[in-house]
Amino acid sequence: MAAFSSRSCLQYLLHLAQDNLDFRLPSPFWCLDGLSEEDVRSIMARSVCAKSAFELWGHGQTHSELRTSLLNFPSDIMSPFMHKDSTYRINVYTFNKTLLFTDRIKRIDALEYLPFEGTVSLKNPQHIFCLLEDYGTDPNNIPEHPIYIYFGRWIADGQRDLIRSHSVKNRHFIGNTSMDAGLSFIMANHARVKQDDLVFDPFVGTGSLLVACSHFGAYVCGTDIDYNTIHGKGRSSRKNQKWRGPDENIRANLRQYGTQKMYVDVMVSDASKPVWRDAALFDAIITDPPYGIREATRRTGSHKDIAKPAEGVFEESHVPVSQAYHLSDIFTDLLNFSAHHLVMGGRLVYWLPVYRPEYCEEMVPLHPCLQLISNCEQTLSSHTSRRLITMEKIKEPEEFDCLAHLSDPRFSAYQGHNAFREKYFCGLNKKSTKENNKSDVSGD
Repeated sequence: MAAFSSRSCLQYLLHLAQDNLDFRLPSPFWCLDGLSEEDVRSIMARSVCAKSAFELWGHGQTHSELRTSLLNFPSDIMSPFMHKDSTYRINVYTFNKTLLFTDRIKRIDALEYLPFEGTVSLKNPQHIFCLLEDYGTDPNNIPEHPIYIYFGRWIADGQRDLIRSHSVKNRHFIGNTSMDAGLSFIMANHARVKQDDLVFDPFVGTGSLLVACSHFGAYVCGTDIDYNTIHGKGRSSRKNQKWRGPDENIRANLRQYGTQKMYVDVMVSDASKPVWRDAALFDAIITDPPYGIREATRRTGSHKDIAKPAEGVFEESHVPVSQAYHLSDIFTDLLNFSAHHLVMGGRLVYWLPVYRPEYCEEMVPLHPCLQLISNCEQTLSSHTSRRLITMEKIKEPEEFDCLAHLSDPRFSAYQGHNAFREKYFCGLNKKSTKENNKSDVSGD
């Protein structure tokens, strides 16, 4: 009969940060089952949402319950980290409350029932243990005693430092819609970007998503219809700077973070026009399409009958006429493009803007070749939000797959030029009118 290892029953505790997406959790602590320590370390090596991970040894609603839980924890798991030749340190963390130093020392002294035989080392311990107290999520109603208490062995910290080191505030080349560093890394993780992948952004802008993907060792490339953005020309988005400098471009951003070797190239191109050979080229497609709020939704073409110039005449200096690019067409083209140019198992990750009063899950565009993996909300205002959509390619496209959207009602909400823009500003106008009416009433 095979021996059953008590280590296989271990739980791990994640301490999550709540400032990445505008969702609210009942607690910043998550207990995970069925993982190995190597699994947890690999998660923490990528995560920008989790602060720290611990091997959970005990927990309870009171310190008395915590003591009982710890004394019942298998001693064969504890002993390798508590023997007399080891060094250790105990930290006390609180969520939603600050403890005085003397109170922290009392918490540590109260753990004297644990069989620590090693030497305390505050500067360079071999093992770190943590007592974590959860005081809820309401800063205006902090309880006197913790709601829940955890104790465990520290395993690893997350990659929260990446948010600071890659902050858009300190980036060489930025634009009005440069993606936040934290969200960029979240998107890269949703796409499972890894070493030597080829990642493409069809609405590349200033390349924030390429920066995040290159950090994980992927080769990156992109296109955008805006000539000035691709070439780093025109007005600057920085305060007190009128024009962009001579070296403000996407390549310079990657050079800033030491990942220039992962830069393939970017080019001026219309996302609605086929410019790539018909082949599966990309391991991931990650993008933030324009919604018509701060960036116009445009594509080349015209509704008018304009005679083409003679062949070879003014071709180099020709600026193509642009026309409205409906959001419904943007998503149709994006999904069709991904179905044709993603490798099997490759992922599409993009943002879908929604008008919250009308939103339902049936509004998320689908494609026969792409399986919906996840749908996460980031709230923008009381009436608008955007959904982070992750899809995975599960089959090669067939002849009529590209026409599937014609009979799909999911695209109807985005029909018409600036459909989302009109609802966005309609909501703002209603809010402004309501506030003005309130002020008029209070003024009387």
